[in-house]
Amino acid sequence: MYTGKRVVLASQSPRRKQLLEQAGIPFDVKVVDTAETFPADMAIPEVPVHIARQKSVAVAALCTDDDIVITADTVVVLDDTIIGKPKDRDDAIRILSALSGRIHRVITGVVIRQNGQESSFSKETEVHFKPLTHEQITYYVDAYKPYDKAGAYAIQEWIGAVGIDRINGCFYNVMGLPVSNVVEALDAIAKK
Repeated sequence: MYTGKRVVLASQSPRRKQLLEQAGIPFDVKVVDTAETFPADMAIPEVPVHIARQKSVAVAALCTDDDIVITADTVVVLDDTIIGKPKDRDDAIRILSALSGRIHRVITGVVIRQNGQESSFSKETEVHFKPLTHEQITYYVDAYKPYDKAGAYAIQEWIGAVGIDRINGCFYNVMGLPVSNVVEALDAIAKK
């Protein structure tokens, strides 16, 4: 599909790997630990692209110029506050209790880098949670241990089927990668 170009996914996320595989994109994985930091006064919609850019620069330094490096970062936003990954079981229960019966936003920032050139974008999806009981929340946290997930949940797991009544936007964005937009961007690169 991208003849002569190696696509590198700079992510350990099994969900991002799965989505690129579903899209039929051959890729390698290369990860560099980077701090997921951002300026305190940065506008929330810019945060995931900023973090993805930090990952992109770090991984691109280990690749050839011809390699196409894809990085992404996803944030969950409730009441204009970024909800990160839970620290522990109690934090996961607290986060899900806050999301219960509420609408929140999921924003994924994507950076694609090749030959020192960068294209970046973000996608936003609105997620509507039904009111969840304490028993449902503790069952999910204990059974699925969502400690590596922003917002303490994965839409494709039990809680998505039981607790989310609708979304406005891209489902795959909530999983961590707006894959159709990534394919569009890769197609544009291939045509250059």
